[in-house]
Amino acid sequence: MGKVSAFCDYFIVMTAANIRQAKAISEEIESKLEEEGIRLWHREGRESNWVLLDFGNCVVHIFEPEARKFYDLESLWGDVPQEKLS
Repeated sequence: MGKVSAFCDYFIVMTAANIRQAKAISEEIESKLEEEGIRLWHREGRESNWVLLDFGNCVVHIFEPEARKFYDLESLWGDVPQEKLS
């Protein structure tokens, strides 16, 4: 992202089965990164179908399946190299 975006170096996009799972995933990410001394700058949507965690140079998006399909961030940022993880 760093070469095409002024606001972050990495975008992480993932899918959660439902709101409860998205909340649990976001809480775990925050907890583990806090242990590493990485501070959360901003959080949005903890109780919605899209949770956004902003850690400065890395932004994490956790979507429910329909929201991920609707917003389709992968297409919006299609010119950025992608790495798929499972």
